[in-house]
Amino acid sequence: MLKFSVPLIASTLLFSILILITPASFLIASLSKTYILEWVFFSSPSVPVAINLVIDPYGLIFSITVLFISANVILFTNSYMREDLYIKRFVYLVLAFVLSMNFLIFIPNLITLLIGWDGLGLVSFLLVIYYQNPKSLAAGMITALTNRVGDVFLLLSIGWALNSTHWNIIYLWNSPYSSILAITLIIAAITKRAQIPFSSWLPAAIAAPTPVSALVHSSTLVTAGIFLLFRFYPFLSQSPLFHQTLLILATLTTLMAGLRAITECDMKKIIALSTLSQLGVIIISLALGAPILAFFHLITHALFKALLFLCAGTLIHLHHHSQDLRFIGNLSLQSPSITSALLIANIALCGAPFIAGFYSKDIIL
Repeated sequence: MLKFSVPLIASTLLFSILILITPASFLIASLSKTYILEWVFFSSPSVPVAINLVIDPYGLIFSITVLFISANVILFTNSYMREDLYIKRFVYLVLAFVLSMNFLIFIPNLITLLIGWDGLGLVSFLLVIYYQNPKSLAAGMITALTNRVGDVFLLLSIGWALNSTHWNIIYLWNSPYSSILAITLIIAAITKRAQIPFSSWLPAAIAAPTPVSALVHSSTLVTAGIFLLFRFYPFLSQSPLFHQTLLILATLTTLMAGLRAITECDMKKIIALSTLSQLGVIIISLALGAPILAFFHLITHALFKALLFLCAGTLIHLHHHSQDLRFIGNLSLQSPSITSALLIANIALCGAPFIAGFYSKDIIL
């Protein structure tokens, strides 16, 4: 029984944190205020060593979404991976993933941001290679090496920001190095959010267990890059080629993902490619100067994409871990409730009227 208790305890913990922070989050969101907290560990004559936290409506709403999806994913893990010998290790890795994402959301300092940024890269690699077969290891290497490129450019941006005498992303101002800083930040963000030419790792990451795919493709790893652009938007939007570059990359990614999805038979890979397409739509919204609309679509997409992956995981489980759509059929009679949830998530993905996806996707397009 000890083996089954860890996912339930972890899920209960995340739900408890969610219940505790939700009222405060809605209060801050209704006031539309931003609070910056600073803890100074010790102050030397030259540089004080401190950690900053930014508490704002967008960060809190995103954190609530991450916690809600993660808690449900861990609850799903309890049944999906019941026979797994290393389920405890898996749950601890998912919790580390959630913690890294929250670091990324709430820390506005470029140097301290590396804790969450690198944490996501490392934990995603460990989760993708979880099954330890050749396919998983190959996918893990693609994921790790692509994310390393992003890490290098983030470190370069820290170097270029040196002349501002601080690394707080809220107070960045124009300088002779602004355009170079903007370029390095854009490249760092597009590696994490899997845009062309760094899009190959996202379909490969489906080698991870389905609960991980539900997290990676909805509210954590791929959205880390978008959230970085969202945080830096006031600074980046002053760069002359920022909007045009994003628009071209996002349109190409959406087109490529759509064309690839037509020829696929693997259920999880099709959903992964639809994630690429939706990320393109979110970036198009940022490129057209509508960051709030991009954020709204980011939240709605996270919720229905997680639902889509969990339904797909259940169907894969029912069909003895076969992901090939050519061998999956007669679903409406076998599992009507799962099929209904899958259809609702698909309709939301398409942007059908009066369902969540419609209110953001339709306006962007």
